[in-house]
Amino acid sequence: MPAMTVISATAVPDHLRGALTRWLLEVTPTLYIGTISARVRTELWNNLTTCLTQGSAVLAYPAANEQGFTLHTAGPQRRDPLDFDGLTLIAFQRLPTSQETAKPT
Repeated sequence: MPAMTVISATAVPDHLRGALTRWLLEVTPTLYIGTISARVRTELWNNLTTCLTQGSAVLAYPAANEQGFTLHTAGPQRRDPLDFDGLTLIAFQRLPTSQETAKPT
């Protein structure tokens, strides 16, 4: 059964953006939304994660859990989804400060 799917993908190759827009609407340059089947969603996500070299991507779709959706991520992220007793929480990675990046003399 088709379900609402949201994909956010940054720094992806043009051919992959074209593949995503065949199935989903590109509402902003990095955000794709549409109603697709689980099979199409899986194929799009597999293609996206295979071709992703320097960008990052997030996939969200409905699921039968407490929150009502599932998240998947690929590529370097500042936000990491963590499973906490069946709930997905987001952990932020701290950015290095100027003192931490400065080399000792």
